[in-house]
Amino acid sequence: MTNCPCTSGLSFDECCGPYLNGQKNAPTAEALLRSRYTAFTKTNIDYIRDTRHPRSESAFDEESARKWSEESQWQGLEIISIDEPKENATLSKIEFIARYKQNDKEEEHNENAVFVKDTDGRWYFQDGDFLRPETFVRKNNKVGRNDPCPCNSGKKFKKCCGR
Repeated sequence: MTNCPCTSGLSFDECCGPYLNGQKNAPTAEALLRSRYTAFTKTNIDYIRDTRHPRSESAFDEESARKWSEESQWQGLEIISIDEPKENATLSKIEFIARYKQNDKEEEHNENAVFVKDTDGRWYFQDGDFLRPETFVRKNNKVGRNDPCPCNSGKKFKKCCGR
């Protein structure tokens, strides 16, 4: 029994397996998100395509998705927040981070995803916004190597604290 790649703590057969195998539909937006992540780890691009809403706002580039899926070593899924839908709601928003390794470099895909429940009662991925990391803004001026050391030793930074 192998753990599900979506990091739910359940086995693949108890978690995402039945969705990817077409035995049943994901009952919640979170279950759909987890199963789509798992589909990427298994390069099941048909599932990724089939769980997109037919009227999704962005085009699906199947070849790029396949390449990303195949060239990545998937490290795990972290769900940051879920805008829990009220009973009978047809929209859910989930922020998540998918971690993966590509070309020996650790990467993160942070996204706000929008899921919709169609009239057939099935959840679909509609669209997502990629979230960029916040830009670091230095509060103090940068100390140059030839500037006086901020510790007030009287030495240049490079000969004091800059070593």
